[in-house]
Amino acid sequence: MEYTRGLTAGGAERLGREEVEGIECPAPHRPSSAADWLPILETLSITAEDAARIEQRARLAGVPFQAELTVSGGVCERALFQALAAELGLEYLDRPSPSALVMQEWQAYAVLANKGGVRLALSLDGGGRSIALIAPDQLDIPALRSFIDRYPRVARRMRVVPPSHLRKAVAERFEPELMRLATDGLFQASPRQSSRFVLNAWQGAVLGAGTVALAFFSWTLPAATLLAVHVVLSLIFFACVILRLVISTSAKPAGEARLSSVQPAEMPVYSVLVALYKEAEIVPDLLVALGRIVWPRSKLEIKLVCESDDTETLQAVRAQHLRSYVEVIEVPPGGPRTKPKALSYALPMTTGDFIALYDAEDRPHPFQLVEAWQAFRDGGERLACVQAPLSIGNRSESWISSMFALEYAALFRGILPWLASRRLMLPLGGTSNHFRRDALIEVGGWDPYNVTEDADLGLRLYRFGFRTGVIANPTLEDAPTDARTWVPQRTRWFKGWAQTWLVHMRDPMTTLREIGPGSFLVAQILFAGMVLSALAYSVFLITAFALGIYLATGGELRTSQIVLLCIDAVNVICGHAGFLALGWLTLHKTERAAFWKKLVWTPAYWGLMSVAAWRCLWQLYWRPHFWEKTTHRPHRRGGALREKAWP
Repeated sequence: MEYTRGLTAGGAERLGREEVEGIECPAPHRPSSAADWLPILETLSITAEDAARIEQRARLAGVPFQAELTVSGGVCERALFQALAAELGLEYLDRPSPSALVMQEWQAYAVLANKGGVRLALSLDGGGRSIALIAPDQLDIPALRSFIDRYPRVARRMRVVPPSHLRKAVAERFEPELMRLATDGLFQASPRQSSRFVLNAWQGAVLGAGTVALAFFSWTLPAATLLAVHVVLSLIFFACVILRLVISTSAKPAGEARLSSVQPAEMPVYSVLVALYKEAEIVPDLLVALGRIVWPRSKLEIKLVCESDDTETLQAVRAQHLRSYVEVIEVPPGGPRTKPKALSYALPMTTGDFIALYDAEDRPHPFQLVEAWQAFRDGGERLACVQAPLSIGNRSESWISSMFALEYAALFRGILPWLASRRLMLPLGGTSNHFRRDALIEVGGWDPYNVTEDADLGLRLYRFGFRTGVIANPTLEDAPTDARTWVPQRTRWFKGWAQTWLVHMRDPMTTLREIGPGSFLVAQILFAGMVLSALAYSVFLITAFALGIYLATGGELRTSQIVLLCIDAVNVICGHAGFLALGWLTLHKTERAAFWKKLVWTPAYWGLMSVAAWRCLWQLYWRPHFWEKTTHRPHRRGGALREKAWP
């Protein structure tokens, strides 16, 4: 039955040897052209002129006419395949039964990852007889007509099915297997690199012994213990300061992307994943933003990944008119309720050579996919991921969003480009990551138990010998505007960084050997260092405040207390200076207005960081895999939220 690529004569035999034994099925000569489809299209009110325009676009994109036809928007998939079945004299089946499919697990994974979809599936009818479900993506209509004429009895056992409906049936049939792969795949393949368990045996023993020792010496030698703790925390805190200051020597505002001319025929299939949970309000904005992406629609697939019990978001998505390249993937309940679990569930159902990851509130630059693909094309096979910068669109809405924008500028315009230029380990941002699909699968994909899966994946890619780079075209998103929203989000980030550090420090010497001393040092600073620095900030402030009150009430400071006060003052001043300097250097001139307000708000902002860090410790013990959802709202335009418009 090889009228379309991927179907074999053996497939016809499986319809029943008594009917098809010895049949030699025709091999495909070419996908059908507009002329072959025209009798069918005319029944759908598509003229020859319309078909010619679609065929011209197909030639430019380097895809078959049928592929361009299904994304053109001129005809819906169901109507097209109903008309195809009627024209060929075959039965049409709209909703195949998942339980009736005859398919093994490995076959399901293969067809779900197939760029052409599920071209052929064997099923059983109500009487238990085998039937062939066909949903071809490169149909050779003349060859199929010839086959039907030669073997009418076999044709009676064939059903035409819309490709998306057959694909959904396969996914539903193997839902338990997909869930098992999503929740346990990484743990089963590499348990030492999974966050399913927070601590291993020796880490737990060291933590327990350290806690007991700290409590003992705090009781017996309180002054010496306090000084020792300050010294240790100061060394960690100052390491973060030094990294910022070193990066500041070469930091500058973001530059413009440099794109070369491309031919659509050269461009590969690109998959875009967007995880949605309780995001009903912003679905319209999201679809508008995704609709601006510049990429051949016949080579683009967008997967909206939703929890199956999130009825409000699903209703909001289905209320929109979705094009054929947009698919809704429903993640069944079970396992950790995390974004990486949802992404891991969707990954086997992607077919693109490259994968982009966005959050629900994102507004990516229209040419971001083009720039990312060119970076992959020029960067070699070991370039596994590129990170697009994130830019805050509501920076002027509140003091928290203003400080958040400053922090993001320092990270995405300063720290990450500096690390990438030296080919050091790169902690990925939680969105606007672009992956080479083969590399992503090789390293095990996302860890469903890590609540900051991006940071963990950045380090794991490096351990496997891959590189991560950066690109220039940004993604706009809105920052939290109040502490109630900001603190839980930062708590989750800190908790995920701590999980990442604990996972990759289960065997420190192996990690050091795999990533080298430079990246090993960066990992200590950016994961453990940032969390401990946030904890230390409150220790420094509380100690300095207590000593200040003691001095103001007539007390006399001892030498050790004066040393503590000096240590705290130096740490806080240098910490603020490094943070503000790096932020200032990465801002454009137009973004530096009223910078003095950021100086005023920095102590309060760092104080919130410390609150989040202490909450992180509590959650790491009691609720390590709990995902604190960040609430988003529809993007408002104009007024205080006016932002740069994409060209």
